[in-house]
Amino acid sequence: MAAEMHLEERPFRRLGLRKASLPVKLWIVLLGLCLIIGVVSGVYVLVNGLGVTNLSNALPWGLWITLDLSSIGLGAGAFTLSAAVYLLGLKRFEAIARAAVMVGLLGYTSAMAALFIDIGRPDRFYHPLIYWNVHSVLWEITMCVVLYSTVLVTELFPVVVESSARLRQIKFLRSLAHRLHSFMPVVALLGVGLSMLHQSSLGATYGILTARPIWYSPSAPVLFILSAVTAGVSLTLLVTLLSGKLLAKEMIPPDIVSGVARLIGFACIAYLYLKMWSWAATNYYSYVPEQQLGAEVLKRYTPYDFTFWFGEVVFGALIPAVIFLWRRTRQNHNVLMLAAIMVIAGLVINRWNMTLSGFVIPLDWSPGVRDVFPINSYEPALVEWGVAIGIVAYSWLAYTLAVRFLNIYPDARDLPK
Repeated sequence: MAAEMHLEERPFRRLGLRKASLPVKLWIVLLGLCLIIGVVSGVYVLVNGLGVTNLSNALPWGLWITLDLSSIGLGAGAFTLSAAVYLLGLKRFEAIARAAVMVGLLGYTSAMAALFIDIGRPDRFYHPLIYWNVHSVLWEITMCVVLYSTVLVTELFPVVVESSARLRQIKFLRSLAHRLHSFMPVVALLGVGLSMLHQSSLGATYGILTARPIWYSPSAPVLFILSAVTAGVSLTLLVTLLSGKLLAKEMIPPDIVSGVARLIGFACIAYLYLKMWSWAATNYYSYVPEQQLGAEVLKRYTPYDFTFWFGEVVFGALIPAVIFLWRRTRQNHNVLMLAAIMVIAGLVINRWNMTLSGFVIPLDWSPGVRDVFPINSYEPALVEWGVAIGIVAYSWLAYTLAVRFLNIYPDARDLPK
């Protein structure tokens, strides 16, 4: 997302890493090591196949799909803040919108990396682009992810040109960047549509499956959108405040920090409201036998009740909502970062619950033969953790380097001494 200025008017002053403190350098080294672990683990899976994982026909979705869903959800800050700037006219949020686009692009590329390893036949990753299956929700999600990633690259391109003196000297690139900037409102509108479409479709992937009692929920598509908006903006705020602390700079003005925090707080309230009604409709005001029996299996064999009520509701939404909306806590950056981490953790817990809870209950289980069919169980293999760690390290390392080499915080300034 380009800022409201000409590329040559405001040269980018890089936020130097050479002067960075020892913790920052150690952070980069640690991420580099984790990335190496991820690459080695990924190559091992590609060479030997999915047989080296703990995935099975009964439970084919595990840690990597949880990472995929979480990464896409955490990338939703891009379309949220793009809508705020270009569709709602809140130009002051441009100070953080570039960072949101960067976070969004890293989230989506992380999700694609997880899927590339998880599909089992990575040599056929391009098939959805050629062989269209318009009746498949997963096909529609694939197309939206590809198209929205293209939108994010388009939004980030002017920033890349602006951040490089050499690229600014190339007339064609400079002209292209200006032209793209003039189309940003249209690009932002397209991005909002694509992102909301596939965020809701991710929820629909679960919500339309009546055979999976814990998954089936007409409200799942909207809940996925609300949780993604909440956690995506939270991650953008977290990395912004964290970057400022590590570099001893004010990355965005205080009023923007407060405004973004209030946005997250209201999003938490909206998410809680719909989530409670969704739960009540299927577990309190009505009695759906499959839903009740499925919940009984999860309560007996898994910590689902605890992770749902404490992890998703109280820890992941209710407490952060209070922190983000209460003026006194909203003025403390350390508390804001803690609240953002809680929201992010709540989304990851939600995606883990949604991914695995339905698979825990066997499809051929019935009330009359409760103990005949075994309950599905899953624990990620070491190589699965290695790939996941590597993907997370890639996104954090790329963002660290983006802060150094790209002008994603145009209003950053030194803190007063």
